[in-house]
Amino acid sequence: MKEQKTKILMASCRHKEGLFGDIILKNAIFYPEREAFVCGRQRVNYKQYNARVNKLIHALKDKGIKKGEVLGVLSWSCIAYMDVFGAAEKAGFIIAPINVRLSVDEIDYVINDSEACTLFVGPELVEMVETLKSRLTNVTHFVAFEGPAPGMECYTDLLSRYSDDEPDTEVDDEDPLFICYTSGTTGRPRGALYTQGTFREAVIGHTIDVPVGEGGKLLGLMPPFHIGGIINLAYVFYQAATNIIMKDFDPEALLMTIQTERATDIVVVPTHLAMMIDSPDFKKYDLSSIKRIRYAGSPMPTALLKRGMEIFGPVFCQSYGQTESGPDTTFLKERDHEVLDKGPEEQKRLLSCGKPAFGVHVRIVDPNRDDVPPGQVGEIIVKSRHLMNEYWKKPEETGETIVDGWLHTGDMGRYDETGYVYIVDRKKDMIISGGENIYPREVEEVLYTHPAVLECAVIGIPDKKWVESVHAVVSLKQNAKATPEELINYCKNKMARYKAPKSLDIEKELPKNATGKILKKVIKAKKREHGF
Repeated sequence: MKEQKTKILMASCRHKEGLFGDIILKNAIFYPEREAFVCGRQRVNYKQYNARVNKLIHALKDKGIKKGEVLGVLSWSCIAYMDVFGAAEKAGFIIAPINVRLSVDEIDYVINDSEACTLFVGPELVEMVETLKSRLTNVTHFVAFEGPAPGMECYTDLLSRYSDDEPDTEVDDEDPLFICYTSGTTGRPRGALYTQGTFREAVIGHTIDVPVGEGGKLLGLMPPFHIGGIINLAYVFYQAATNIIMKDFDPEALLMTIQTERATDIVVVPTHLAMMIDSPDFKKYDLSSIKRIRYAGSPMPTALLKRGMEIFGPVFCQSYGQTESGPDTTFLKERDHEVLDKGPEEQKRLLSCGKPAFGVHVRIVDPNRDDVPPGQVGEIIVKSRHLMNEYWKKPEETGETIVDGWLHTGDMGRYDETGYVYIVDRKKDMIISGGENIYPREVEEVLYTHPAVLECAVIGIPDKKWVESVHAVVSLKQNAKATPEELINYCKNKMARYKAPKSLDIEKELPKNATGKILKKVIKAKKREHGF
């Protein structure tokens, strides 16, 4: 027995300590039967996952793909997607997850910009990739995740031909790990590059702030081409817990999965929460396993948050960050939400995004980069060991965004005397109407308190008199009724009249990206197309 134990310990020391390849192997050795991933009917334990990753590494090396080369992935969430992450983590390839909801031209741009030599493709995207092949000049290998596809190698056939023996790899902190592209809501997507060491720091900090714990099961709805999706997968893996993967969002499927899998943690954006609790069959599901609901991705309307807290109790936690920040910047913990039975001053905290995350420095500065006092609005800048290393192949843009080690987020905010940070709005979204600064989020918060409103977005549109005027786009709850005039007057009665929308459209649904974030860029383009 002593001899066997010594061999196990020796075997677990094969990869660079603390990096992802090390964790993949250790989990396989010490927790072989624990479930690593659950995706529909497919279940993979840690031993099986390590074997899958090893096979993929051998297959890629046999094709001549070397450490430091880029593996593009264009797919919805699935177990095979996790394999590619594992191969990059253990063998030093660079993974470039690609947002499947980008336009064809944007996908073309991202694949070429990443310089991917291999492209893994989900079944829903095969036809699109066929139309793009002639434009993807750097891609030499196409692999289809599910079943055979014309001109592509079948993923399962590929893995079946190779051994699951532990590969010889050398990966260090400075080696690039992944390129996470920004959502492109304000222009061309840019690739935020992270190294093995940088992202390890992000995962450690995230684990300290929101540990999923022994036996935890996280159901994360953010896809793996979003920085939030990547951190969710990684920090759960670091704790040898279970990731429950959903291919896309459906409120009924989400509720059923929570009940069936006994999920302990879920990560949502506000739209997910609203659709979940407004589901006609919501009350028939057993959701008692939930210990934490973390919301991120876009600001949570206070009215919606209070509804959620009345239903689920003090289980809510907010994380704020962005693609370039790794992503964690601040956390509003569960205990910070325990204010429903307190006065208005304490309840104002629900408008906050919390205090700086573990290992993160946060400042709020004026245009001269001088710190502003509490209560004054300025730009949020961030410094930590887990900021992106650079924008991929864009040194000038990197230098404009990270100045003296501080990431300029482009988010406007303020803070109070106790250090809670409040997001006011995106710097680029601020509306200047008649010389007054108007922050869309403030108007949106008021609209969300109307009982008929499900979703809303506020933008600035050209105005001959005021230069810009406030315009709102709203979708209504099922069977709810309201007119534009009613909603505009509602705002006028709740806030300064100059801040209230001067015009309002009611739409069936608002455009969103894959994480559920409302796309104001698309709303503005549509408004421009039909005339202001």
